Amino acid sequence: MNKNKSFRKYANDNKLKATNYEINYFNNTNGIRLNKYLSDAGICSRRQADKLIEDGEVLINGVVANVGDRVCEGMVVTYKDMVVKENLKKVIYAYNKPIGYVCTSKEADKDSIFNYTDFPVNVNYVGRLDKDSSGLLLLTNDGELSNSIQKSRNNHEKEYRVRVNKDVTDDFISNMSKPVPILDTKTKSCYVKKTGTRSFTIVLTQGLNRQIRRMCEYFGYRVVNLKRVRVLNIKLGDLRPGEYRELSKEEEKKLRSMIG
Repeated sequence: MNKNKSFRKYANDNKLKATNYEINYFNNTNGIRLNKYLSDAGICSRRQADKLIEDGEVLINGVVANVGDRVCEGMVVTYKDMVVKENLKKVIYAYNKPIGYVCTSKEADKDSIFNYTDFPVNVNYVGRLDKDSSGLLLLTNDGELSNSIQKSRNNHEKEYRVRVNKDVTDDFISNMSKPVPILDTKTKSCYVKKTGTRSFTIVLTQGLNRQIRRMCEYFGYRVVNLKRVRVLNIKLGDLRPGEYRELSKEEEKKLRSMIG
């Protein structure tokens, strides 16, 4: 048995974490960095991949990997007992999330969007919509793009149409546009416009947990319906609940230019 196979058997039998030296002894310095490999496969961003690797959740050829390891041709990368395959083509989908479904993995919840809709490639959602909300959700296998869109400091716009349980007043619209104290912080100032007796449009540049619902509750209102209709330059359009489409080349080009 050669040294490569011998070490792998020893490591697996003893559940050891391989050192960078031992992995690189087999891998040399060729190939793609493991965090980039995971990001390219649509698993997560590079930073999140480093955390998964540090936690021992990623294996290379059956051996627990280390941050900085590289993946060469013929090697098998596994995460959560599933083989991770590098995606050569980056895809971005616009998806209309139905009410009653959640943004999580298939295994985590029977009401996962991935149990409701089948996508042709492995993609992850960019940001979340809560179970009671509907509308535009971007999904992609480009981990870096996903991470960049979700960073609050980048001030990327997300537009929502909201209906509440009582008449919308001018004071309510004015107050909602200013910083609102929720979750031990204050929201960023935002654009809010009345669109009906009990409805309004709001454009956020951050994504706190159930932010719009909490903001409304602070002023004594309850959200009856919440739909996201735009993320940056991507609009929901006429997609029906559960439907998705791949972004056009023009949409993707503009989107990537906007996030830098």
